[in-house]
Amino acid sequence: MRIGEIAALIGVTPRAVRHYHHLGLLPEPVRRSNGYREYDIRDAVLLARIRRLTELGLGLDEVRDVLADDEGRELVEVLQELDDDLGRQEAVIRERRRRLAALLAEARGGRLAAEGPLSPQLTGLLAGIGEMPDSPMAVKDREVLALLDTVLPEAERVRLMEVLQGLEEHAGEVYGLLDALEGEEPDDPRVARAATALAALLPDDLVVHLSAKAGGGLADVIFADLAPAQSAAVRRAIELVEQRRDERP
Repeated sequence: MRIGEIAALIGVTPRAVRHYHHLGLLPEPVRRSNGYREYDIRDAVLLARIRRLTELGLGLDEVRDVLADDEGRELVEVLQELDDDLGRQEAVIRERRRRLAALLAEARGGRLAAEGPLSPQLTGLLAGIGEMPDSPMAVKDREVLALLDTVLPEAERVRLMEVLQGLEEHAGEVYGLLDALEGEEPDDPRVARAATALAALLPDDLVVHLSAKAGGGLADVIFADLAPAQSAAVRRAIELVEQRRDERP
């Protein structure tokens, strides 16, 4: 194969092939008597490997390290790994299309949450909580849940949403107590009552991510959006849950 042919076969440009030669990622092939490069199947496999790795987000230096680990392997091993890579991609694409189909159905039915796209677990949870348009704290809570839905690993997200199920019917009272603290100071006597009510609802799994012991990140983002008295109530509620958890056998 000539350079244009192998580039077209793999789906890259001849310029990219020459660049990979220059960087040492793709060895220079033998040349014909007329000076043209002659590529074979192993060159095509290696070029396909480079393309796949860059599509996965690896930098060219990282690609070089991966390719170095491939040296000495049989062609069938390299081909099998490429096939495995494609299989994993297919599984990811199928899952994304499945979620997209569910979101499209919700959007067409007018049921897609404003924070969406969300996981099916959080979508169901928010449906139970309802909009509660008169509660600013409810709006903030939905935003926090949407953030957790995005940043938590899937297993943790599913477990957390399962724990939260069934608590939504009591959320309105807590939202009201926290809303009443808007504009108040941390020493407001109502802080203690709000903290106690919130602690009764907060699951241990959620507190792990909000605790100051976890250090910065998510907790800082959440507390920055709260009024002083609300922040004091939430922090106290987290402390109460941590005490409750530590006292359990």
